[in-house]
Amino acid sequence: MPFFENGGVRIHYRDEGSGPPLLIIPGGGLNGSMGNMDETDFNPITEFSSEYRCISLDIRNGSGETTGPLDAERAWDQFTDDQLALLDHLGIGDFLLMGFCIGGPLNWNLMHRAPDRVKAAVMVHPSGYNPDDSDVFWKSNIGGWGKAVQDRNASVDQAQVEAFLTSMYYGRGDFLFTVDRDYVRNCETPVLMLPDDIPAHPFKTAMEWALLAPNSQISIFPWRGDPVRVQVALRHVSQFLAANKAAVG
Repeated sequence: MPFFENGGVRIHYRDEGSGPPLLIIPGGGLNGSMGNMDETDFNPITEFSSEYRCISLDIRNGSGETTGPLDAERAWDQFTDDQLALLDHLGIGDFLLMGFCIGGPLNWNLMHRAPDRVKAAVMVHPSGYNPDDSDVFWKSNIGGWGKAVQDRNASVDQAQVEAFLTSMYYGRGDFLFTVDRDYVRNCETPVLMLPDDIPAHPFKTAMEWALLAPNSQISIFPWRGDPVRVQVALRHVSQFLAANKAAVG
């Protein structure tokens, strides 16, 4: 898989298939990488590259191979910067979007940052603020991800890791981390949600935005871990993408 150099960022990406472009954000939280797509309930590139041009990339400074500065001032936006820079590099204008886990908030950030380019978005077991476990992301990242970042990059210290995580998970309120309820309420982009219900993927938060967004759809729940239900959810995704791909210029 190729790399794209963008200033001080080295982006590891995948470009496979043909048809309307579909940007896929892999799950795994801050350790999101393309390798994780083989470990989830379905591999989106395997499922959709026969009909769509599937673009994906490792999340910066995670367990994959995309590397760059750790920017606490642009904690969420640095990932969106990478995604948009890659699409520009590939000459892609409009696109469809699919995000797993951390890809939920990042989908919303892309819709906010590039409203004329994102034509529809699929949220697969999206993460979000959990009012019943508000520190879940801090607890899961401060030791594992944070220590790994410091081990890989001697210029990063504990104070930088803490500042980054504070900005990520406490800096933008108690909802989706990247956008607020007013934005979701007024966002006309079609969205489809495949919900989950674990501390990092709170069902309550996902349902709140799904009910707020004016052009939202919700697939079945539960669906994860059951091959029959996974196929039903995939059918919903296929139909949703097919219904919106004509909007991609």
